[in-house]
Amino acid sequence: MFIRSERLFLRPGWAEDWRELETLIADEKVMRSLASSTWPVTGEDARRFLDHGTPPRLPRFLVTLPDARGARVIGCVALERRGEDVELCYWIGRDYSGKGYAIEAARAVTGLACALGHQRIVASHFLDNPASGRVLGNAGFRQTGRIIERYSKVRGMAYPAREYALELDMPGGCDDDMNRLASHEAEKRAA
Repeated sequence: MFIRSERLFLRPGWAEDWRELETLIADEKVMRSLASSTWPVTGEDARRFLDHGTPPRLPRFLVTLPDARGARVIGCVALERRGEDVELCYWIGRDYSGKGYAIEAARAVTGLACALGHQRIVASHFLDNPASGRVLGNAGFRQTGRIIERYSKVRGMAYPAREYALELDMPGGCDDDMNRLASHEAEKRAA
């Protein structure tokens, strides 16, 4: 499965991506923001991550940035199972953060989630990472009012995280979701 957004190309990981992936995820600052990830990261971890199959309704994509030299891997975005919920998970390499790529990737995958029949997606961010909260808000997620504990291997402990949710329409109404996100952005600009 592939997704093309305005600036990005989201695709499955391939075996030959392991070095590029290892370089990006061996960054402690990036990994500090992720729950339950391996630390420290090795080439074998990157290979295992790429070899891991995903169920059709829970896709995982490498986020790539196409240009004249090809398409560089800049991050990852996925839908994963967390208990009874479907969770949006993402990360963007440090050199590419702050440019709107995480928002664009999150919107692309939540649009796909709607088409796959998911009705609700959750996400969270550690309290000391408010930038991730802005990504989620700009992708249409709303705070649930819950603070949950998420384990971080880099931190070596459970740490509080703010929970968000995005309610999706039934399949066939997914275009309305994109209109709803556009309305949400307009409301934020007006406020």
